[in-house]
Amino acid sequence: MPSPILTPAPPEPRERRRRVAALLTARRVDLLLLLVAMVWGSSYLAAKTLTGTVGVTVILSLRFLVTALALAVIWLIWHRRRTTRREAATGVVLGFTQAAVLILETHGIAGTSATNAGLIISLVVVFTPVTESIAFRVKLPRTVFVAGVIAVVGVCLLVSADGFAAPGPGDLLVLAAAAVRAIHVTAVSALTRGRGFSALNLTLVQSMVCALLYTAADFRGALRAVQGFGPGEWLGVLYLGLVCSVFAFLVQTWAIQQTSGSRASLLMGTEPIWAVLIGITIGQEPLALLGFAGAALIIGGTYLGARAESRHRLALAPPRTAAVDS
Repeated sequence: MPSPILTPAPPEPRERRRRVAALLTARRVDLLLLLVAMVWGSSYLAAKTLTGTVGVTVILSLRFLVTALALAVIWLIWHRRRTTRREAATGVVLGFTQAAVLILETHGIAGTSATNAGLIISLVVVFTPVTESIAFRVKLPRTVFVAGVIAVVGVCLLVSADGFAAPGPGDLLVLAAAAVRAIHVTAVSALTRGRGFSALNLTLVQSMVCALLYTAADFRGALRAVQGFGPGEWLGVLYLGLVCSVFAFLVQTWAIQQTSGSRASLLMGTEPIWAVLIGITIGQEPLALLGFAGAALIIGGTYLGARAESRHRLALAPPRTAAVDS
């Protein structure tokens, strides 16, 4: 008589939970970087929502007052590393460039959709290698420029709606913000490379500079907003200041130390995808067929450019020599 076919018993609930916990532990860095990308992708809709209630400068003032205060508390509790004069001066310079990026970006968001803003700002991935090649006199592979052309064609399709049209003022401001952000990223690299600066100190100084600039630009407006904001507006400000700035910065800094730069860039490069998904689903923003085609070209072009630049940088890096025993 043939032996009956034995089917394996299903795993016990405790064993199943252990396997899930082990998988999450192994992938926690990837998941956290994806969470950072999702948070940044959602920031465009959060900022867009707030621009309907108060001015752009007021939003940025309150956002960076919250950010600077939270970072100062973190510095007092866990860090307390003294900021050097050179570190402070560098932070001030980068604070001005960061302030320029955000004023352009947020004014642009006020004049276009959150979906468009999230996609157009992703062009910084293509612009940055170009600004770095000019600053450091490094020749770029042709693929980076091809990727840039693909992404720009995508922008043209994105803003065309149901027919070809010129970009609106909001789209152009976000495009300018992407270009200035590329300059800002290049400045960060040029001013901090090999100097051993504290990332927390630099970010704190930058946030303080942004908070002072925006608050000085519209102090009365910020004061009126503090007095008149309801729970919804404060929730938006706290989300931008604590989640999109403080949380995302700290998680990004920790996660990049746990994985490769290429993998981190790839995971955080999903930001425009999240911007599209959140804008369409939560924000109920329409996107025509040409817009979907443009979104695909922007995402594909930025991914192609990032990969080409990363491979080119690795090829130029000096080979590591094996240690010789003495």
